[in-house]
Amino acid sequence: MEIPLHLVLKWAHIVAMVYWLGGEWGVFQTSYNVTNPRLTLDERRRHLETAYRIDILARTGIILLLPLGFHMGYNLGAHPFADLVAPVWIAMLTWLALTWTAFFMRETDLGIRLTKIDEQLRYLLIPVLFVSATYSLATGYPFAADWFSAKVLLYSLMLVIGLGLRFIMRHWTTIFREIAMHGPTPALEGRLQREIAIARGMAYVYWIGIGTIAFIGVAKPF
Repeated sequence: MEIPLHLVLKWAHIVAMVYWLGGEWGVFQTSYNVTNPRLTLDERRRHLETAYRIDILARTGIILLLPLGFHMGYNLGAHPFADLVAPVWIAMLTWLALTWTAFFMRETDLGIRLTKIDEQLRYLLIPVLFVSATYSLATGYPFAADWFSAKVLLYSLMLVIGLGLRFIMRHWTTIFREIAMHGPTPALEGRLQREIAIARGMAYVYWIGIGTIAFIGVAKPF
């Protein structure tokens, strides 16, 4: 039996969404031990390593959702850009390769530089998605379906929140380097606590946004 490509894309889209949502929850829970000053530095480092290993799956889901959604959107008549489907796939898979390289080298200076490049790509992508989606909601072009435009708009906003969370995780790496060199200090521990408090507030908005994106994709209410 031949399985239609669109069903394969739909399945992959669901899996990517699950990894995105579930991965963020895993990092959220692990953060309690990463920032717990009562634990030894080695214990906290182990939890930080766990957080990174969970987070890479969430990052993978985030990136793959874009080419999957763009491809499916064309199949559903939400946009007319057939010639862009393959380039979007190539660009996003290249971005994914960069993200995984940064993950494997995360404890090195090169890994931190690659992570910053990963972040900078979002500076370009977020405005493109946001402007395209808002313009489409107002005019019906380039995206013909309002539900698709709304998904793209929310996705761009979730990328903003995700970028903030990426900043915080990168800071964890540099803070733990300083703790390893100089020992725990009230200033370093205070930075960790302040950042994790901000991140947890952002995470609640993140989960609501992700769930809303999934609902719009399934229900297509407008």
